[in-house]
Amino acid sequence: MGVVLIVTMRRYSGDYVLTTRCSGEEVMKIGVYMFPTEYSMSLVDLAVALEERGFESLFVPEHTHIPSGRQTPWPGGGDLPKEYSHTLDPFVGLMAAAAATRNLRIGTGICLLTERDPIVTAKEVATLDLLSNGRFEFGIGAGWNLEEMENHGTVFDTRFRVMVDRAKAMQAIWTQDAASYHGEFTQFDAIWSWPKPVQKPH
Repeated sequence: MGVVLIVTMRRYSGDYVLTTRCSGEEVMKIGVYMFPTEYSMSLVDLAVALEERGFESLFVPEHTHIPSGRQTPWPGGGDLPKEYSHTLDPFVGLMAAAAATRNLRIGTGICLLTERDPIVTAKEVATLDLLSNGRFEFGIGAGWNLEEMENHGTVFDTRFRVMVDRAKAMQAIWTQDAASYHGEFTQFDAIWSWPKPVQKPH
């Protein structure tokens, strides 16, 4: 028998209510992606609702800010949705979601490594993976907003090289006791940095 999964999200009296119906012997893993903001459904409430209903994961994006003078067109076309400039910090939000659940996987979709210090981010990722008991999924990307990343000191044309370089630097920190890395954009001699991720960082 095939699998039928129906997911609905309705709002009643200011609260969102998630319901699912499924038939079949095997169920694919289903996750939810949302832009958490100060005016959206609480990320903690959503995480609890997802786990109670058997969802596998919750993913959130990252934008530190949106420059008010942005000229880069939004890839989705038209006006940039309001939530892009109101998005909560992904690591703080996901830690709250992890603390409120036991099995729900949490992740970034995506973390903009082009806008982050790799040493600090390596510690944040490893800490979140440790405190969530190995439930963190680390999705990364280079970004599309020229003005946003240039405010962080990244040149738009080098963004993919920067992303890969910083990811490799972070992997070195996670897999070496005295980690060192000398790449195109990131360089550091031997450092000690714990915790290490619970999951193998590959």
